[in-house]
Amino acid sequence: MTKAFTQAPDHQAQNTAAKAGRKEPPIHTRWKPGQSGNPKGRPKSLTLSEAYHRELAKVDPADPARRTFAEVLAEQMIIKAKKGDVAALKEIADRVEGKSKQSVTLTVERRAKYERAIENMMEEAATEGEELSREEAIAALALFEPEVSCLIN
Repeated sequence: MTKAFTQAPDHQAQNTAAKAGRKEPPIHTRWKPGQSGNPKGRPKSLTLSEAYHRELAKVDPADPARRTFAEVLAEQMIIKAKKGDVAALKEIADRVEGKSKQSVTLTVERRAKYERAIENMMEEAATEGEELSREEAIAALALFEPEVSCLIN
């Protein structure tokens, strides 16, 4: 008779050990600690550049000389440039020589505004007991206003 009071009935023991139902899958199907839900990871997909490289490397079936698509397209761009197509000429130059750097011109007013902002940043850091160099202030400000980086002398 005392045995009945010390042990839970069989159906209660099963419910606590194998609790399953809505949002609680059976224990034998649950992930083990440290087990990934996606062991192979996200499937690899091609970037657009990789897809272009793959396609451009294929042989053009319509070309009697059996050249690749890249070779055929390059020849077509050169023909266009020779005929005076400025866009084709610019594209060829950008690909061969690299794009030309663009210069940034600061007006006197903008430069003064940035100088004030840099000084304010340095003063604020000093009042907080920190030291901020001019270069550090310019680098921080350049995160929001990239043209500020030309102030580094």
